[in-house]
Amino acid sequence: MTAHREKALRPEDLTRLFVERSNAGDAAGVAALYDEDAVMAYPPGEVTVGRAAIEKLWASVLEHRPQFVPEPPLPTLVSGDLALTSTPPRDGTGARAQVARRQPDGSWLRVLDQPEFTRSPS
Repeated sequence: MTAHREKALRPEDLTRLFVERSNAGDAAGVAALYDEDAVMAYPPGEVTVGRAAIEKLWASVLEHRPQFVPEPPLPTLVSGDLALTSTPPRDGTGARAQVARRQPDGSWLRVLDQPEFTRSPS
């Protein structure tokens, strides 16, 4: 039986739901925020593809009980059924960015996730 979870009704909801579910240790709930074929640039230097792989990854990360702090969203860009969301890291360097797609029921799921991007030193 699948747990009933709040859906992201706006692209900006995805970040809040990610923080809430991660802090609750809910790897399946985190993975449910991603499209079946989503691509995530994590762990650093690697790519994780697909909801099942994302769930497995987050299960291993959440075993260590990290605590995530909500970050204020930057303005969301929407074009039709696609949205670009992002947040600035607390240290002010780099960026976090995600592409979300509107689902047939009107909710949003992440399809691309760049959890952390920092410029290489020049």
